[in-house]
Amino acid sequence: MKRKLFIAVGSLAGVLVCLMLVSACMWPMINVVETGQTPEYPEVQPGYYSTEPERILRESAASVQALERWTLVEQDEARRQLAAERRTRLGFVDDITIRVEPVTEFVSQVNVRSASRVGKGDFGQNARNIEEFFTELDLRLGSVKFDPGADGEAEDAEADSEQSGGGEGEAP
Repeated sequence: MKRKLFIAVGSLAGVLVCLMLVSACMWPMINVVETGQTPEYPEVQPGYYSTEPERILRESAASVQALERWTLVEQDEARRQLAAERRTRLGFVDDITIRVEPVTEFVSQVNVRSASRVGKGDFGQNARNIEEFFTELDLRLGSVKFDPGADGEAEDAEADSEQSGGGEGEAP
């Protein structure tokens, strides 16, 4: 009986070690993710919107309130900043800061920082928090979403086409 118990405990410990190694390979061992500032998540970038910052802040607050397991903790209109909490299914709490910063007269940038309160790794949850927030915000502000790289890409493509002799109505 003792031998079977020893084998069961040893097997369980081995499985746990394997799971930890696999998770370490899948997710970086960080517990803070910020838009445009986390090299481990280069795809997590700020959002840009071509509308007034006050509207973006209002819609950001409404987005937080609409999300499941999210709580709006503080809204500072003077600093254009929100503080929120997201509680995971296991009861862990992540602190989220949302900042709206005017870039030009017509465009504002939304930066988000998500940080776990406990642990050294978050298994990718903070990046998912930011993605979840932007998905909800884009439902509300999608018509004014702005891609700062889009104009430059279109101009580059036009210039490349003209240089290669691919203009309209021209023979190669």
